Amino acid sequence: MLEAVVFVLTVAVVGGLLFLGGSVLLGRGETQPPADPDRSPLELPEDRPVTADDVRGARMSVTVRGYRMTEVDWLLEQLAQALEERDAEVAALRARLEEAGRAAPGADDAPAGGNGARTDA
Repeated sequence: MLEAVVFVLTVAVVGGLLFLGGSVLLGRGETQPPADPDRSPLELPEDRPVTADDVRGARMSVTVRGYRMTEVDWLLEQLAQALEERDAEVAALRARLEEAGRAAPGADDAPAGGNGARTDA
């Protein structure tokens, strides 16, 4: 019976020490301060708009108290798809605008009132 009590006490002491050591090493649950955007190791192009490939190629550093890589990878993929859709829509709208400009040359020269006649007396 005494051996069982000693065993239980030993397990409790070892468990307590492990918990104490883990909480000292890993922190006490405090929140981390926000990251300084000027010190980010991530680099995005400054001379052109960000593309989907730029987002897909972004890799963030992982620390002990880091992030879930699958969630961040999923988010980056969603952002890359949104950028691709946006770029495709902008390209299509620019093409339509150029076609409309070529189809109606001199349309900008016409007065806004239609045939140019004044309606006020």
